[in-house]
Amino acid sequence: MRLLNYFRSSASYRVWIACNLKGLPYEYVAIHLNRNGGEQFGPEFSELNPQQLVPLLQDGGPLIAQSIAILEYLEERYPDVPLLPRDIMARAHVRQIAQYIACDVHPLNNLRVLKFLTGRLHLSEDQKNAWIVHWLETGLSTIENQLNQSSTRGAFCMGDTPTIADCCLVPQMFSARRFGIDIERYPTLFAIEKNCNEMAAFQLAQPTLQPDAE
Repeated sequence: MRLLNYFRSSASYRVWIACNLKGLPYEYVAIHLNRNGGEQFGPEFSELNPQQLVPLLQDGGPLIAQSIAILEYLEERYPDVPLLPRDIMARAHVRQIAQYIACDVHPLNNLRVLKFLTGRLHLSEDQKNAWIVHWLETGLSTIENQLNQSSTRGAFCMGDTPTIADCCLVPQMFSARRFGIDIERYPTLFAIEKNCNEMAAFQLAQPTLQPDAE
């Protein structure tokens, strides 16, 4: 199994966690998103993934893009360590959290969006940072309220074992810290993150430990 990714990619971070939880070894192939204008835009990678995004998984068949699709594939292909609950409603709630993070929170602060803000739209660094903080705080507040009111939350987002929701939450919390957000303002999320990061699978997935970390 090969994973084309970048150490500072939150989407890649989700997949590292899932692979670690499931005990799946993989070959780490670094695609630098800033070097030489972004290696993801080069012809070699663009041919592999016309979306020009990481991560990209190769597991003996056609390449799979998009982190949520990869997580779902890993869940179906390697079910021995499940990252989705059996109960159909619980599964829907896990997907709800994961997709909110992956589809509504993370994309607004993605590298290509930030470069568009400062490039084409000529926003200053302060304006860009205000954009980042606003959308991160909006997203974290929403998830905090949702999980704080949840009757099914345990040590993790859903119950007492990690799920795909936790695979998405922890990288988003890491990203929020990078931009100076006080995570302790979100006590429910802070507690879940702490429980996650006590596990080796989450510890070993930290971006600073990846082969291409700078």
